[in-house]
Amino acid sequence: MAKTNLFRHATKTVSFKVGTTIFNEGDIGEEMYVIVSGVVELPLHGHRIIDITEGEVFGEMALLEEGHSRTATAIAKTDVVLANIGRERFIFLVHESPFFALDVMRTLSERLHAANNSIPD
Repeated sequence: MAKTNLFRHATKTVSFKVGTTIFNEGDIGEEMYVIVSGVVELPLHGHRIIDITEGEVFGEMALLEEGHSRTATAIAKTDVVLANIGRERFIFLVHESPFFALDVMRTLSERLHAANNSIPD
């Protein structure tokens, strides 16, 4: 999966203990996250889709599709530290760092492929 190094030294972070639900499918999202440390599981409709690790982003669709609900649930598979990014900061990062924007696009593409491959024939 695409990774970003922009947040490896982030000081504004949130932490979740193993097993904690970070957000639920169907919630309205106003921020995305970058994993500073730990592992997050993204199941969809009760099935494990993917585990994501340090440097990877999730929850980005909430910032791209304003007002839409979350398409997956995010659960801390280990204790995690996350950098949270609100809409205003996201717009700034996309504008100022094309590599960040490309990482988000790569992530979306890779997860779409993974979701398509998980659909039984």
